[in-house]
Amino acid sequence: MGRKWHHVAAALAVACAATAAATVAAAADRGLWSAAAAAVAEEGEEASHLRKVANFLWRSGGENSYHHVWPPMEFGWQIVLGSFVGFIGAAFGSIGGVGGGGFFVPMLTLIIGFDAKSSVAISKCMIMGAAVSTVYCNLKRKHPTLDMPVIDYDLALLIQPMLMLGISIGVIFNVIFPDWLVTVLLIILFLGTSTKAFLKGIETWKKETIIKREAEKRSEQTSEELEYRPVPASESKPPSDEAVSILHNVYWKEFGLLAFVWIAFLALQVTKNYMPTCSTWYWVLNLLQIPVSVGVTMYEGLGLMQGRRVISSNGNEQTNLKFHQLLMYCFFGITAGIVAGLLGVGGGSILGPMFLDLGVPPQVASATATFSMMFSASMSAVEYYFLDRFPVPYGGIGIVNWIGKIERHEYMGFEDICKFDA
Repeated sequence: MGRKWHHVAAALAVACAATAAATVAAAADRGLWSAAAAAVAEEGEEASHLRKVANFLWRSGGENSYHHVWPPMEFGWQIVLGSFVGFIGAAFGSIGGVGGGGFFVPMLTLIIGFDAKSSVAISKCMIMGAAVSTVYCNLKRKHPTLDMPVIDYDLALLIQPMLMLGISIGVIFNVIFPDWLVTVLLIILFLGTSTKAFLKGIETWKKETIIKREAEKRSEQTSEELEYRPVPASESKPPSDEAVSILHNVYWKEFGLLAFVWIAFLALQVTKNYMPTCSTWYWVLNLLQIPVSVGVTMYEGLGLMQGRRVISSNGNEQTNLKFHQLLMYCFFGITAGIVAGLLGVGGGSILGPMFLDLGVPPQVASATATFSMMFSASMSAVEYYFLDRFPVPYGGIGIVNWIGKIERHEYMGFEDICKFDA
């Protein structure tokens, strides 16, 4: 493969040299000066068009053209319908481990009336709330077939640092990209994921239909009634949904490392908020997130490669992780984070299939993806808050009004019903 690329590079170099020689020879010929001038004029016109396009897409030193749209929070059909859609999104997002951003962002934009970027920020807060409640329930659950927690902490430790690094990159992209581009990317993402999910559902339905028909044929041949049941992932232990003590069901060392990554990112984000934007220290603090995330991921990855650690939720005693697989998982983790931070989704649509590809049961894949998203969604909500993209009064409008009345020394006591004029 490397020799092939060397040949390609050599061919390109020869072509460039030949082009340069031809240009010099043409310029030396006096009879071609007029043609050269026309070519220069044409190139200048093309450069002018490119410059116009560049000025349209990027205005150097100009003011920020983004203005958030925060509609008044008045009780009406929008709030009722939006609350219902949010409930459905949180329910399905928690079950599938995808976060629910595919419901939240369209609801906030099309029904409530927020702009796309504000919808992304609020969606991350909603994903965080749904993830925290789901994780609390999952912390007490066991693996469906093995004697271990339903959350695979080694798998989360491999993915979560890269996911959080991608979140920071995605939030920066969300600030840079224009509002229309964020909207277009949201449409592309939702069309792609919904189409993929629809086709996957049809494929699964066809497989289950074939299996059911075969079971019915065998039942007719043997004159016995057979009950159709899905094949369990492992026969080592019957499925169990019993709730156990959190203290005995959590791997505290791995949980501590995940919390360390979150606290380190939080400290860097808080410190960066006190630095001038785009100053040297601003970018230094941004870049310090890389050694934190890469260091923890490499610690877990090298442990999996050397056999010191295993992803035991797939039922295998050894993982045998290869270096190229480690790079691939890191890439998918960063990609999921960028998509989540940029478009306000949970990232589970990328993490879930990757976990299933590792042989992890669906229950474990969903629980582990939600566990990782709890850290990433909370961090992205913090970052959007520092960017003034998160409308805090809409989350606690009653408390804000209460504090405002105290500051204005308004009367906050009981009212006289006899003086109330309807």
